[in-house]
Amino acid sequence: MTGMLASVNSLDEAALVLNLQADIIDLKQPEQGALGALETGLVRQIVAHIDGRCPVSATVGDLPMQPALVFEAVKAMAETGVDYIKIGFFPGGDWLGTVDKLSALTGQHALIAVLFADAQPDLSVIAYLKDAGFKGAMLDTMDKQKGSLLQVMDETTIGQFVEQTKACQLLCGLAGSLRLADISGLMPYQADYLGFRGALCQQHNRIAQLDTEAILQIRQAIADAA
Repeated sequence: MTGMLASVNSLDEAALVLNLQADIIDLKQPEQGALGALETGLVRQIVAHIDGRCPVSATVGDLPMQPALVFEAVKAMAETGVDYIKIGFFPGGDWLGTVDKLSALTGQHALIAVLFADAQPDLSVIAYLKDAGFKGAMLDTMDKQKGSLLQVMDETTIGQFVEQTKACQLLCGLAGSLRLADISGLMPYQADYLGFRGALCQQHNRIAQLDTEAILQIRQAIADAA
């Protein structure tokens, strides 16, 4: 069953999507990039408010792939008590060295690697993530102006990502400026969750306030397509 991940940037937004039955509450700051991070004190406050009623994930920011830098950011976010920690695998840098460094944390914490569809990611890293103890992988987009996931990556490659991720028994997520109209095209892949931010906001602006009606429409569309 494919669930809905809703990205939020405040305690009020988290409380709203909890009441509207989001399947995963994702904490990030859209104003600070594709995976902008919230301050750890705020993350801790939101985790305490949710109190186990819904899984919570959090991003660690748009960081270069430098093993020590990413490791320290993940370690700090892990101390907030979130269920999942999302790490963006941005172009360049030391991907395998970063995965190796993070493997020291995967025994205690659930790490999710985020690959960017508009950067033509190397899907061979998925098996490496599995070996390092990662919990899951997801597709997203870096440049939110280029369009949705289905506009920047062909369906064959999306299918390969889902197939490889599931073959490694990792959680699988699809995101990236997803719109209401994208749901019917993505549901057949049977990802574990579809991630949304802009589509949940007023005027579909990812840095605007959440729109209750838009959230309900997304939820209903996922249920109908299932």
